[in-house]
Amino acid sequence: MATTVSVDRDVAPDTLPELSREEILRYSRHLILPDVGLEGQRRLKAARVLLVGAGGLGSPAALYLAAAGVGTLGLVDFDVVDVTNLQRQVLHGTADVGRPKLDSAADRLTDINPHVDLERFETRLTSANALDIIREFDLVVDGTDNFPTRYLVNDACVLAGRPNVYGSIFRFEGQASVFATTDGPCYRCLFREPPPPGLVPSCAEGGVLGVLPGLVGTIQATEAVKLILGIGEPLIGRLLLVDALRAQFRTLTLRRDPSCPACGTRELTTLIDYEEFCGLRGAAAEEVAAPVVRELTPREVADKVARGDDFDLIDVREPHEYAIARIAGARLIPLATLPERLDTLDPAREIVVHCKVGGRSARAVRALQAAGFRQVWNLAGGITRWSDDVDPSVPKY
Repeated sequence: MATTVSVDRDVAPDTLPELSREEILRYSRHLILPDVGLEGQRRLKAARVLLVGAGGLGSPAALYLAAAGVGTLGLVDFDVVDVTNLQRQVLHGTADVGRPKLDSAADRLTDINPHVDLERFETRLTSANALDIIREFDLVVDGTDNFPTRYLVNDACVLAGRPNVYGSIFRFEGQASVFATTDGPCYRCLFREPPPPGLVPSCAEGGVLGVLPGLVGTIQATEAVKLILGIGEPLIGRLLLVDALRAQFRTLTLRRDPSCPACGTRELTTLIDYEEFCGLRGAAAEEVAAPVVRELTPREVADKVARGDDFDLIDVREPHEYAIARIAGARLIPLATLPERLDTLDPAREIVVHCKVGGRSARAVRALQAAGFRQVWNLAGGITRWSDDVDPSVPKY
C-alpha cells in the first residue's frame, strides 16, 4: 500500500482558497490529472513551503514549486550571486552577478508565476531563529551545502513537527529523502555524527556537475508536491542515491533509530551550537594552538620573483586544477602526495606553498613545519588572489 503524508490533510476542502479563472487556465495540466484535480491545486495554493538556500538545490526546487502553484514560498539566503554560481544555480543569470540572491530569485519566481507569494529571509539560519521561521511553514526543502546547517534544519524540523525534504550533491553523486515525518526517520538516524572537519570537501574544492543539482533539486520539489497533495509514495524511510555518471538510481531502506537523540529518545529538546557539534569551533581552536602559518601576499611573492630570490614555489592543488591555471615556475605536488615527496624539497631553501584560495596550502605548511622545515610560507589567497593582484591573465575558477 502506498505511504502518503499530506501536510494539509486536516484542512477541510471548503476552507481552501479558490482558483481564479487565470489560475484555472495556468494549472490546467494539473487539473486534468485525477490525482491532483481542482482540490489538489487548491491545496497547493494553500501550502507554505520554506526553501533553505537559493543556490544549486534551491534553484530548481524553487522554480518548479513556483510553477506548480505553491501559494507561499519562503526563501532563506544571505549570499550574493557570484559568476561561479551560474554553472548550476539556474535561478540567477549573468545580469544578477553581485546582487543578493533573494532579489534575483524574487524577480525570476515572480516572472514564472505572479500568483505565488514570496517571503524573504535575508539572514543566516541559526539556532536563534530557525524554529521561529520553520514553524510558519508546512514543510521545509533543505538546499544547504554544509553540515552545521543540515543538522540545524533537521533538528528544527523534528522539534517543530515539519517534514524535511532533504537533498545533497557532490561531484557526480546526489542523495534525496524525506525526514522528520510522524513515523519516519530523521537525518540523525542516517548520520548520527558529522564527519571530521575537512574530510568532505566543499563543492568549491571538490566540484559538482552542473546538471546534478537540477536532478536532485527537482526530485525535492516532486517530494514536496507529493506531501502537499498526499499522493504517491514519498521518500519516507528511503534514501535515493543518484549516480549521474552511470545514470543509476538506487534506493536504500531507512528506519527510525530508537536511540536517535532527535526523533527517537527525544532527549534533544532545544537547538544547539551546530558549529561546535560539527567540530568547527574545535578545529579553529586547534588551528590557533598549532604553529603559526606565516603568509606572503601575492605581490610580495611577485617581488621575490622579480629580485631573483632563491625559493621553491609549490602548488598543492590537484593535477586537473593545475591544467586550468598555474603560476609560472610553480611545481605541482598535490597535498595528498606531499608526505611521500618531502625528499624532493630542500630544507635549506625557502618554500612558498599555494593552492586555490589558501586553505589546503595552510595545511601543507603545517605538515612541512611538522616535518622539520622552517622557512615555509603560505601564499595568502592562493592562485585566486594572484590573479586579482598580480597577473589577471591567470584564469580564475
